[in-house]
Amino acid sequence: MRNGFICALLTLILAGCSPQEKPQALGTLERDRVSLTATASEVIQSIPVKEGQPIHQGDVLVQLSPISQQAVVEKAKAEQLQAQVSLNKLLNGERIEDVESAKADVDNAKVHMENAEKHYQRIAALVARKLSSQSEKDNAQADRDEARASYAAAVQNLKKLSSGYRTEDIEVAKAKLSAATAELKLQQHRLEELTIKATRDGVLDSLPYNQGERVATNAVLAIIEAGATPYARVYMPEPFVASYPIGSQVTVHIDGADKAVTGTIHWMSKEPAFTSYKSMSASDRSRLVYLTKISLPDSSASLPAGIPVQVDLDKAHD
Repeated sequence: MRNGFICALLTLILAGCSPQEKPQALGTLERDRVSLTATASEVIQSIPVKEGQPIHQGDVLVQLSPISQQAVVEKAKAEQLQAQVSLNKLLNGERIEDVESAKADVDNAKVHMENAEKHYQRIAALVARKLSSQSEKDNAQADRDEARASYAAAVQNLKKLSSGYRTEDIEVAKAKLSAATAELKLQQHRLEELTIKATRDGVLDSLPYNQGERVATNAVLAIIEAGATPYARVYMPEPFVASYPIGSQVTVHIDGADKAVTGTIHWMSKEPAFTSYKSMSASDRSRLVYLTKISLPDSSASLPAGIPVQVDLDKAHD
């Protein structure tokens, strides 16, 4: 019994004298995930790529049916054309034939006015000699006044046709054309958005839907793991934050990899993983951790996301 107690005591003493395990920041390999969503509720017409396939920015990933939106675009084109024609009509003025017809109306009204004036003068002379009645003079005067009014109206109509339309009417027509053009651009953009293209280089991680399915607006159609090389996403213990500023190089161990790699810290969260309170003791604060991203060399490009990593924390801390 006494010998057993002595052996246990010696074991504890030896364990206390053994070197402590090197501190590490733990995390996983990650890539930026880009989700591409549907801009309209349409049927998936085609999916020209497969999951896991490397893709480049601009590659077509999913094609939604464009039939409905194409009809909207054609309608917008027709409305733009109508607005353009209306503006051209105002800018060009009336047709030459209409102007010539107005000139003929003026000449005709002038002749009619001159004849009415002469007739009135003859009747007035006869009335003065008492060879005609006052009523005939009144009728001749009325005809003369009507002829004068018709002539004045014909002259004004000719001026209107010759001088063109009002500036205000032209500005309104220009505004309508601008609105129609903007609407056409919007509808064409919506048509283009039915072709889901890769916005970044990377690997196609997921295609949640199949060809022939109708998807809802804003449904996720494709997920890209962006970037040629993954990065290490680890949690830096609070006591080491000051020792590892942005740009510091660290040793990264990747599960399954034969050799450790050298990474560079390129981002660290300003807030800890959980809320820090002013009343925390030094011991409590030492348990805080800060999310940190570490760039890895190009040699790690083939590694998939999700692999556990460990980062050696060699620098001393207070």
